[in-house]
Amino acid sequence: MKNYKTVRGTYDILPQDVRKWQALEKTIFDICKVYDYQEIRTPIFEDTAVFKRENDTSDMVNKEMYTFSINDKDSLTLRPEGTAGVVRSYVEHKYYAAADLPQKFYYYGPMFRYERPQKGRQRMFHQFGVENIGMKDPIIDAETIAFGYTILKAINISGVKVLINTLGDAESREAYKAALKEHFKDNLDELCFDCNNRYETNPLRLLDCKVDHELEIMKSVPKYSDYLTAESKDYFDKVLTNLDALEIPYEIDEKLVRGLDYYSDTVFEVVSLNKDSGSQATIFAGGRYDNLVNYFNGPEQSGIGFAMGMERLLILAEAEGIELVDDKEIDCYVMSMGEVGTLPLEVATILRAYGFVTEFNIAKRSMKAQFKSVDRYKANFAIIIGEDEAINQQLTVKNLISKEQKVIKFEEIIDYIDEEMEKINETHSH
Repeated sequence: MKNYKTVRGTYDILPQDVRKWQALEKTIFDICKVYDYQEIRTPIFEDTAVFKRENDTSDMVNKEMYTFSINDKDSLTLRPEGTAGVVRSYVEHKYYAAADLPQKFYYYGPMFRYERPQKGRQRMFHQFGVENIGMKDPIIDAETIAFGYTILKAINISGVKVLINTLGDAESREAYKAALKEHFKDNLDELCFDCNNRYETNPLRLLDCKVDHELEIMKSVPKYSDYLTAESKDYFDKVLTNLDALEIPYEIDEKLVRGLDYYSDTVFEVVSLNKDSGSQATIFAGGRYDNLVNYFNGPEQSGIGFAMGMERLLILAEAEGIELVDDKEIDCYVMSMGEVGTLPLEVATILRAYGFVTEFNIAKRSMKAQFKSVDRYKANFAIIIGEDEAINQQLTVKNLISKEQKVIKFEEIIDYIDEEMEKINETHSH
């Protein structure tokens, strides 16, 4: 008999964990409203060319994509990241012509990368991300970083650091690439196979290598800042000035280049200083891109964004002992004994209609067993219906916080629960 299990690199999010996800999602989505970002939902698969652009040397594009064909003509890819699909949609639906620029979007959903599964990094994972497209300004760069930083503060994540760098404009990047090629040219035999390929196609990616990063030749690379144009230096200085104004701590990391090839100017990673985060210390990361809108046949418009891994965020919250949800399960549990007809169903239905989380006894169980359910659910109220109550259309309501008990009429249940909940909330607030 076949033993059916989740595919390697995927996992089930079980009901007891989903509540944590929902609490985290609500916090993030509420902040999106404050920053006036609009949700966009793009397809889970796209034309492969959306992600696999010419001369892209990133591992994600060349090693990790789930690509398939449905006939001899079409190559499709499960999305490995969110930015490309959002920018494709931005151009396709002509958002670049909007009266108010920049246009600000957020996305949320599953992404897919074929890599070695480990804690916090699965083959199917979930990302929240933002894209601010249509204008280029140092203020926007700082505000975007502040947006992500605000999310972490709202969740009470502590001990984080912003690593930031600039890749400069095209002239700066070409000058630095030439300097890197000169630096490494006599030591190619020391570098890994991938780095030898990167040397020819995109030398910047040498700085992102996880295999060779401890080599002496890597530790003595030229400083990126020495090859920046005056305009690029000025732009980056203004980004840092805005971060200073917002009192966001940062550290300039000149070896930070990010993993994707479409970045220009500002790039950043926000990392956890928590020792339990280990190799998965990056909480969110992103940067500016000047040529992506144009790649999708749009105008010369710039954008900036970041992506945040939800699994990593949940792991970090747990490591820091952060309770994303309280342990209260339901408001009311409707108990019943004997022949009580449809009254328990009616009571549960009206309570739910007024927003009270309610469960009720369906099986013919003893009162002792039902009270155990009340305890497991951590209910505020037990509503008891026996045969006498059913005949008289009455309910015995026990407030499990104050331990008070009262018999009321069926039609009074909403007003009574409302009043008692108000008392409970007042007690908790004090």
